[in-house]
Amino acid sequence: MKSTSVRRVTLSIALVSALAGVAACSSGSSGGSGKDDKAADKGTTRVSPIAALQSAEKSTDGADTARIESTTSLGTLMSMKSDGVMGWSDGLTGDMTIAYTGGTLAETMRKTGSTSMEARYLTDAYYAKMGEAFAKQLGGKHWVRYAYDDLAKIAGGSGAFLKDQMQNSSPNQSVKLLLASGDVKKVGDETVRGEKTTHYAGTVNVSDLAAKSSHLTASQLADLKKQFTQAGITTEDVDIWVNGKDLLVKAVSKGELSSGTMSSTTYYSDYGVKVAAVAPPASDTTDFKDLLKAQGLTPGSGDTSSGSSDTTS
Repeated sequence: MKSTSVRRVTLSIALVSALAGVAACSSGSSGGSGKDDKAADKGTTRVSPIAALQSAEKSTDGADTARIESTTSLGTLMSMKSDGVMGWSDGLTGDMTIAYTGGTLAETMRKTGSTSMEARYLTDAYYAKMGEAFAKQLGGKHWVRYAYDDLAKIAGGSGAFLKDQMQNSSPNQSVKLLLASGDVKKVGDETVRGEKTTHYAGTVNVSDLAAKSSHLTASQLADLKKQFTQAGITTEDVDIWVNGKDLLVKAVSKGELSSGTMSSTTYYSDYGVKVAAVAPPASDTTDFKDLLKAQGLTPGSGDTSSGSSDTTS
């Protein structure tokens, strides 16, 4: 397989898997309530939005695990669906099945003979399992390991932010965003998949949100802000639905990219479900860093930042 092909595909896998994990445990899509959600009969009077969200943030964080269903779209770049179980008591861990539903990255993946993949998330890395066609190009190995440290080196500020989010995110991140925005309101009582919930909404500044929700250095944040600006990302609308136990039931986010609308919708259920993600057998795993080194490429250098050229930036 040519260097450009391996680079393009493995970076596509990295992006798809990472997006699925972060979307599952940080936000939720279209900014609306969804066709299966409807206004509920007005009943219980809740406390102020801030106090209610503070309670929801604490309860969701303490739940530790949940079953998750998510749809994500990044303009013309990628759209996908994912579902599985995730835990967040000590970084993101879990198993997700991800299906590519559209976009240029989905087309890249389809060329490898794959329309979906399995992703396993551990505290230091995540693993992506491709189809048989791609495995043949890797000496028969089905899994690619992506260490968060390597991803941070590859993509600068956005890579460092991704590493931070993968190791520190939880579903209550959406609640934290609204609390940090200073712009939150109670929309009303609604029923989501048969469950009575309260709907809250607000708008967050993406750069400010990154600073408030991560542990990045000043230089990493500056680099991240630059990359956000280049991608056309400025603000993000966030909507969340919280049930009577102060647990997050649904999260939706929407923003604009230079390539189109960025949106994500995530549903949470079965809190406390068992999560037991383990690394795949080493004999069936290729490390992303080693894969690049075999082609004379090094994480952190310009030659791994894009799949469009063989030359070093």
